[in-house]
Amino acid sequence: MFELSQLRCFVAAAEELHFGRAAQRLNMTQSPLSRQIQLLERILDVTLLERSSRNVSLTPAGRVFLIEARRIVRLAESAALSARRVAKGDAGKVAIGFTAVSGYSLIPQIVTQSRAMLPNIELELREMVTGEQVDALLTGLIDIGFVRPPISRQEFDTALMLTEPLVVALPPGDALQAKAVLEPADLQDRPLIMYSRQGAGYFHDMLVRLLDEAGVSPHFVQHVTQIHSMLGLVRAGLAAAVVPLSATGLHLDDVQFRQLVTSPERPVELHVAWRRDNANPALDAMRKLCLEAVAA
Repeated sequence: MFELSQLRCFVAAAEELHFGRAAQRLNMTQSPLSRQIQLLERILDVTLLERSSRNVSLTPAGRVFLIEARRIVRLAESAALSARRVAKGDAGKVAIGFTAVSGYSLIPQIVTQSRAMLPNIELELREMVTGEQVDALLTGLIDIGFVRPPISRQEFDTALMLTEPLVVALPPGDALQAKAVLEPADLQDRPLIMYSRQGAGYFHDMLVRLLDEAGVSPHFVQHVTQIHSMLGLVRAGLAAAVVPLSATGLHLDDVQFRQLVTSPERPVELHVAWRRDNANPALDAMRKLCLEAVAA
C-alpha cells in the first residue's frame, strides 16, 4: 500500500508539472521526490506522470488519480488538525450540568461565548438539581456542574461562579408592591410559598435561616422544588415567594419583584465543580471560559 508522503509528492509534482518546483514546495531535493513517485507508480502498477527532458505531464490515469490523491491528503491534514485541537483542548465535547435558575441567563451567556471563542467544542447541556449533578460528576455523565454549596467531595475541585441577592416575588394586587425595598419583617404572618427540603434544600435552608435570624414566621401555603413553578403560583395569586435575582429573567406578567434586605447582601452562591481527575482535554478551556464569563 502506498504512503501518505508518496501522495504528497505526486500531488505537488502533478500540480507544478515540474519536479524542481515541486521539490522546493515540499522543502526537499528533487532526487528523493522523484523516487517517491516512482515507488508510488510501482505500487499502483500504473504510470501517473510522463517525463521528458523538456516537460512533465499527467497521464489519463494520473489525472483520475490526482482527484482522489488530493482528497486523501486533505482528509489526512484535516484529521491531524482535529487531533491536535482535541489534544490542546480547543476541540471536543464538554457535558455541563446546570440548575434551572442558572439556565435563565448564565447558560445562554456561556453558550454564546463558547460559540465565539471555542467554536470547535461541542456543548452537551443537562438540567439537574445539585444532588443529581454530584452523582453525574462522579460517574462521568457530566464534566462540569453549576451547583449550590456545600460541595464536600474530595474528588472535586470547585470555584465560586457568582453571588446574587434575594428578591421577593409579589402576586398581582399585593399591598407590598407599594414599597420599593422589603425587609424580612414585612413577611411576618404573610402567606409565602416555600422551597421543598427535598430537591431544593439549599434555598430551603437559606430561607429558614434568614427568617429565623429575623424572628419572622410567615405562613407557608405551599412547598415546591422548582423556582419557575414557584413564580407560576405567585402569578396565579396564591402567595408571595423569595427567589434569587436571576429569577427575574423569566419576565412573568403581573409578577412584581422587590429587593429583600439581607445580610450578607448577596447570599445566593453558585459554584462550578469538576472532577480533579477528569481527563477530558477540552475541560480546562471550557472551565476558564465559564469563570471569565461571569467576571466580565
